[in-house]
Amino acid sequence: TPYCGGVFKVKLTLGKGFPQEPPKAHFLTKIFHPNVAPNGEICVNTLKKDWKSDLGIKHILLTVKCLLIVPNAESALNEEAGKLLLEHYDDYSQRAKMMTEIHAQQHKSKGIAGDGPLAKKHAGDKKLTAEKKKILKDKKRTLKRL
Repeated sequence: TPYCGGVFKVKLTLGKGFPQEPPKAHFLTKIFHPNVAPNGEICVNTLKKDWKSDLGIKHILLTVKCLLIVPNAESALNEEAGKLLLEHYDDYSQRAKMMTEIHAQQHKSKGIAGDGPLAKKHAGDKKLTAEKKKILKDKKRTLKRL
C-alpha cells in the first residue's frame, strides 16, 4: 500500500460512555486517505453504526490498520482522495505515498534505536541528513503542485 513503512500516530478518545459508546479516533499524523478527514477524523463503521461494547482497543487499532490496507471510497471523508482512489488509482497511490514519506517517517531525534547520548555523529551523517532534507523539500513542492 502507499502507507507501507509509515509510522502513524492515532489518538483514541474514550468518553464517559465507553464501552457502551464508541471512542473517537483521529490521526495525529497527516495522511491522504479517503476515510480520514483533513482534521484527522477517521470514518470507519466499527466506530459508528457497527460499534459493540465488547470490542476492545486492540480491535479498534486492527480496524484502523485494515483501513490503511483496504480504503473504502464509498464512505469518504476526504472526497478528493475518494475520487482519486476510484477514478485514478495511480495518482491516488502516488499522492498517498508522498504524504507518507513526508509526514509518517520515524525520526532519530524522537528516540528511535541507535540514537541517544552514546550515539556517535559523523560528518557523513550530516551530509545524509542534508540530502534527506533536500529530497523532502522537493517532495513537498511536488505535493503542492498536485
